[in-house]
Amino acid sequence: MLQITDLHATIADKPILKGLSLTVAAGEIHAIMGPNGAGKSTLSYVLGGRPGYEVTSGSVLFEGQDLLALEPHERAASGLFLGFQYPVEIPGVSNLQFLREALNSQRTARGQEPLSGGEFLKLAREKAALLKLDPEMLKRHVNVGFSGGEKKRAEMVQMGILDPTFAVLDETDSGLDIDALRIVGEGINAIMRASGKGVLLITHYQRLLDVVRPDRVSILADGRIVRTGGPELAQRLENEGYDAVMEAA
Repeated sequence: MLQITDLHATIADKPILKGLSLTVAAGEIHAIMGPNGAGKSTLSYVLGGRPGYEVTSGSVLFEGQDLLALEPHERAASGLFLGFQYPVEIPGVSNLQFLREALNSQRTARGQEPLSGGEFLKLAREKAALLKLDPEMLKRHVNVGFSGGEKKRAEMVQMGILDPTFAVLDETDSGLDIDALRIVGEGINAIMRASGKGVLLITHYQRLLDVVRPDRVSILADGRIVRTGGPELAQRLENEGYDAVMEAA
């Protein structure tokens, strides 16, 4: 589903990704772990098409098409979703307005009919209930006044509504308490563990993986994937730390 080959990328002329190669199959949840400054967030931004991140060489294929040749909105319409480590606030725009416009613009790009107001509200309430988010919060401005856990749950509601085929989730567990972590993890399972969908889950901690249970785990260090294994690799990182595991690699 996602094939990254020898990817090099810079930010402000500083090399961050230095020959990263990674493949995520359809139906797979693949966790990425690594020390601070390894390039994890840069990888997510490059895949999402964030301005300022320059790919200097390498390739990214998403379901057979050149992802890097697409504009950010085209990547979204093709089925790619990017979850941010720090979801942004959008004052003056309600969640319902934002999500309906986002969903219908993607449906139009795919040649589908836009959802009516009633159809959209029904869908939004279903996804909010899945993430145990008060539907009244969807009437509020996007992330304005939300706690860290509320922002992440609202972002998972957004993912559920947009129904992508592949999600890149950048430290979705950041700022979550124990209950919110479980709710968000169960939401990822319910939304994305469907047949044919894929997830690239960037995290620092084993606790989210206890809920999501990835198929594979990779360690990213100094802009490259240095080791890939099963879920037991994350547990080893938890027990021994990055230095010991990477030295063994």
